[in-house]
Amino acid sequence: MALIRTVYPTTSLPLTISISNLPVRSNMSLRCSNQPQLHSRKLVLAVKEKLEKEHHHLPVGPNGRDDEDMILWFLKDRKFSVEDAVSKLTKAIKWRQDFGVSKLTEENVRDVAQTGKSYVHNFLDVSDRPVLVVVASKHVPDAQDPADDERLCVFLIEKALSKLPTGKEKILGIVDLRGFGTKNADLKFLTFLFDVFYYYYPKRLSEVLFVDAPFVFQPIWQLVKPMLKSYASMVKFCSAETVRKEYFTNETLPPSFRD
Repeated sequence: MALIRTVYPTTSLPLTISISNLPVRSNMSLRCSNQPQLHSRKLVLAVKEKLEKEHHHLPVGPNGRDDEDMILWFLKDRKFSVEDAVSKLTKAIKWRQDFGVSKLTEENVRDVAQTGKSYVHNFLDVSDRPVLVVVASKHVPDAQDPADDERLCVFLIEKALSKLPTGKEKILGIVDLRGFGTKNADLKFLTFLFDVFYYYYPKRLSEVLFVDAPFVFQPIWQLVKPMLKSYASMVKFCSAETVRKEYFTNETLPPSFRD
């Protein structure tokens, strides 16, 4: 056993210390911290290989079958099950292709966007989340083609996600129900909205605020709630005052909540 001989400065008494008792820096914690990343990497490659082998017809590139960031996100959503991630990813990539998500632009959603029924707020909330606002009183189902509403919805989700700060992964949804009436009720579109988030943008919604919901909205909510599954727990009914005080500063508050 190696020994070190030293001396107390005040007493000059010799002190013998065993090196084996000295604290030793180990790289064990570093190896352990790397294990989850290595495991995730292997699963990403497994999904990628499976998609290439079984679904080679799917597109590649950003949001395609070889997009490793997208693969990892769906693995997390499916609790790192390769089979489940492949199944859900296949549907999502196919849907993006059929829907023409990559072709959506400000120009081809301009007409419906000008109604003001939905928009991405210019500022982040106090938790640094991009904010997608829906103004329910401006949505009249018979006034626009439902397909136009769906395209606007998806375009704005993409726009909100593009504003995510580094390290952030989720957005805040605000459904402003002030002035909502039966003429604004649209179960089909509301179901489409949550289906899009559940199947194609999983775990991208952090929270959904239903602001100042009138009594007439309650029966609609009771019909929709069972369809939302786990997303129903993300919904918070609150007042406009709560939005002002808890989610924004005076400088970042959406214009419609300054009243």
